[in-house]
Amino acid sequence: MRIANLSGRLGLVVDGKVIDVEQASGGSFASDPQAVYERWEEFRRWAAQARLPEGDVFDPARLGAPAPAPRQVVAAGLNYRDHAAEAGFALPDTMPPVFTKFATSITGPVTEVTLPPGGHTDWEIELVAVIGTRAHHVPAETAWEHVAGLTVGQDISERITQLEGPSPQFSLGKSFPGFAPIGPWLVTPDEFENPDDLGLRCTVNGEEVQKSRTAELIFSVPELIARLSAVIPLLPGDIIFTGTPAGVGLGRDPQRWLAPGDELVSTIEGIGELRQRFVAQA
Repeated sequence: MRIANLSGRLGLVVDGKVIDVEQASGGSFASDPQAVYERWEEFRRWAAQARLPEGDVFDPARLGAPAPAPRQVVAAGLNYRDHAAEAGFALPDTMPPVFTKFATSITGPVTEVTLPPGGHTDWEIELVAVIGTRAHHVPAETAWEHVAGLTVGQDISERITQLEGPSPQFSLGKSFPGFAPIGPWLVTPDEFENPDDLGLRCTVNGEEVQKSRTAELIFSVPELIARLSAVIPLLPGDIIFTGTPAGVGLGRDPQRWLAPGDELVSTIEGIGELRQRFVAQA
């Protein structure tokens, strides 16, 4: 199953078209895309047996984030060995560094992003997991049961803000408006032959800058959920950025930053792509 946010309304994606869920369910489910996670199991049962109408063709630019207003956004750092190496850090052993991206930075998959003036803005493609049922003290062996689905994410990062001061400001440096695009839709884990091994690829102006597979994660999606939920309850609709592989601008020699006019395309196998174009602040 694939669910989408089309112009702020919850939709099911079938054969490349979107079916409006509120209309198809006769009002049993609300149009709010975020609200569906509170009734995730009920929604899955309905979608599996419903007689669905023909969907509508749509413009991808109308898609919003499939989880647009989570109560918690959790992000893992240094969760690929090659990225930890390029950043000059030791590998995490029991838990990756954890930070948040503030929810106001979340956008949909096709956007225009304003670059903070005087900044060093960087890219980080990431697999994003969305929680479907509350997870607290969940073992890794059953963690997938708590995942609504997977989507593509970009942990766009302004490195000066992130690293300045007496201690790093990860959350602020990664939460400018538009710095957390996710989408194009949510794909349930059962759509994948192996949800723990998906290819990722990121390009800037057509040049490949990142390429890896999620099998290279130090802490897989189930392990992240287990370790996070040992500390905090993960709530329906929460999103987890799982980390980025090597190839970010900060780790290059010379370092490279996004500039006005650049186009960033982020793709994950079996899900789809994000497309961001960057502009200078007016």
